[in-house]
Amino acid sequence: MATSARPTPQAPAIERPRFKDKAPSEFPSAEVNPYLSEHWNYGVPVLTADQAWRYQGRWEEAFGRPGPLHVEIGSGNGFFLTELARRNPDWNVLGIEIRYKRVVMCADKLRKAGVTNARISRYHAAYLDDLFLDGCMDGLYVNHPDPWPKTRHDKNRLISRWFLEETARFLRPGGHFRLKSDFRPNIQRVAELLEGSPLPLKITGRSEDITHGDAPWPDDIETNYQSKFRLKGEPVYAIEVIRVDGQAPPRPVPPQ
Repeated sequence: MATSARPTPQAPAIERPRFKDKAPSEFPSAEVNPYLSEHWNYGVPVLTADQAWRYQGRWEEAFGRPGPLHVEIGSGNGFFLTELARRNPDWNVLGIEIRYKRVVMCADKLRKAGVTNARISRYHAAYLDDLFLDGCMDGLYVNHPDPWPKTRHDKNRLISRWFLEETARFLRPGGHFRLKSDFRPNIQRVAELLEGSPLPLKITGRSEDITHGDAPWPDDIETNYQSKFRLKGEPVYAIEVIRVDGQAPPRPVPPQ
């Protein structure tokens, strides 16, 4: 997942959504991004940012049916998202991706595969509470998030205290969060943030290399990045966290 400049969220604004996508007419030139107009005009399975936030609390309407909601943050080229939906036809599967090109590529893969139980939206991962209410997810997935290895980049990291707090809020009890990364500190960071934490999240499995061994969960789906590291003989790390009974932290209070 290659997404840059993801700020650590502060207290939410009174008005929503906090993330707003520009329409093609608001750009000085339609040639700024050749995928811009295609994203806006694609239709199902694409949801523009303006469409997506309106489904907060009623995602079943976006899929036209009830079903457990599983969300991937940073869907990239759509390999994992498509296969997750294909293997689990009873799930409603939603991908979140910031880049126009990758949203379109995801949508193309979903259409080609004939998958109808998945949607892909362009949205910023710092503003997930625009989209989701507490306890709405059965599963949350992040594959190969940007490492941001330098200390000064701390505010850009997805794997952070605020993200785990949101994970605890969004997952229903029994729901899972699964992280795969070629950057081991991402996995260590989850373990360190949860050690001694009051968050109702429990680590249920961890692997130091799923390219040469099993993942901490059954029926793993190999990502595009994962296959590349396997072919190079390099490790991919993984960790699974389960939402247990307990109180999640409250949402930040909007400024007055």
